[in-house]
Amino acid sequence: MIPMQPFSTWLAQAEQHHRQTGRPLVSLCYAQSLDGCLTARRGQPTALSGPESLSFTHWLRASHDALLAGVGTVLADDPLLTVRLVEGKNPQPVILDSRLLTPPQARLLTRHHTPAWIATAQDVYAERHVALQSDGARLLHLPLDSSDHLSLPHLLDCLGRMGIRRLMVEGGAQVITSFLAQGLADLCAMTIVPRFLGGLHAVETTGGPAFPSLTLPELCEIHYHRLGDDMIIMGKLTRLSH
Repeated sequence: MIPMQPFSTWLAQAEQHHRQTGRPLVSLCYAQSLDGCLTARRGQPTALSGPESLSFTHWLRASHDALLAGVGTVLADDPLLTVRLVEGKNPQPVILDSRLLTPPQARLLTRHHTPAWIATAQDVYAERHVALQSDGARLLHLPLDSSDHLSLPHLLDCLGRMGIRRLMVEGGAQVITSFLAQGLADLCAMTIVPRFLGGLHAVETTGGPAFPSLTLPELCEIHYHRLGDDMIIMGKLTRLSH
C-alpha cells in the first residue's frame, strides 16, 4: 500500500505557501543507497528502488504539478519523467540546463505529451535555442548566481508565476545539494535501499566553489514507511538560519 499520509496533507498546504511566498512548495524526492549514493558512477544510472517504492515515486510524481531534474540526469538516463505505475496526471517536466546541452532527440522532447520547460542562462547558444524550441521545448531564461549556476530563487519565482504550486525535485546530486544548501526545499521523501554503492553521493558534502561552506537543514515531523525491502523517510525540512 502506498503511504499517502502525511505527504498528501503537507502538499495540501501548497496554495497557502504560494500565497505567502509566490513560489511553489518544493519536495526533494529521490532514492539512495545505505552509504548515501545515487548511483555507482557519475553519468551512469543505477537502478535502486524496488517495485513497491518505485510505485511510491510515481504516486509522488502524480501529486505534483511539475518535476525538476538537472541536465546531467537527462544526459545519463534519458528519462521520460512521466507517471506510469499509478493512475494520475503527468507533471510538467522542468530541466535545469544553463548551457542548453539537452539533445533534441531526448525522450522528454520526442515522446512527452507536455512540452518540456528548459531553464537556461539568459545568454544562450542561438542555434541550440532554435533547435530545442522547434522540438517543442519552452525556454525559461534565468540569471546566474555568484557561482555561475542558474539562480534557483529566480526559477522558483518564475514557476510560481506560471502556475506551479507543487514542485518535485528528483536530482541529480548537484541539484539536490543546491536546494538543500540554499534552504529552498520544504519537504523530503527519501527512499533508502539496502545496498552499498561507494559511488556518487546524493549530497555533495566536500564543498567546492559552488558550496564553499555547506550548511544543511534538518528533517522534522519525520515518518518512516517500509515498502518491500526499501525504507521511506519523509518529513519537513527546516529553514536555514542566516
